[in-house]
Amino acid sequence: MKVILLENVKRIGSIGEVIAVKRGFARNYLIANKKALYASKENINQVEKIKTELTKKDNEKKKEASQIAQQINGKEYSIKKLSTENKELYGSVKPTEIAKLIQEENRIKIKPSMIQPIKEIKALGKFKVKISLHSEIDAEISIKVSSAETIQ
Repeated sequence: MKVILLENVKRIGSIGEVIAVKRGFARNYLIANKKALYASKENINQVEKIKTELTKKDNEKKKEASQIAQQINGKEYSIKKLSTENKELYGSVKPTEIAKLIQEENRIKIKPSMIQPIKEIKALGKFKVKISLHSEIDAEISIKVSSAETIQ
């Protein structure tokens, strides 16, 4: 199925580009989230007309994302979780918890879907977490997991 992108999408394409994607991806993600339109002649003409406006909006989002990246990039956040004697956690640290942690400390709203732990956080220690703020801007933070208390 051919669609026209209304914004830059990582590893897919850029604004105004006509791309072929699977029908489910187009319908359930791109079109549902207003990231694309069906590639009809009318839509292609319409996107060509508003392409500069879309690019301007994307540049504003990019500028905002770079400001957020400057504030949080390289920072370390601490979280306390229940753990066993052999330093394993009961459960894991989820992206929603990390988003809440950043919200509390920096007053920055980050969606859990933007957060990608490099590996699953299931033990005590330091972990690197990548945050995808924009299709071109990423930030990296550290999460330090310490023990709240141990359960015998």
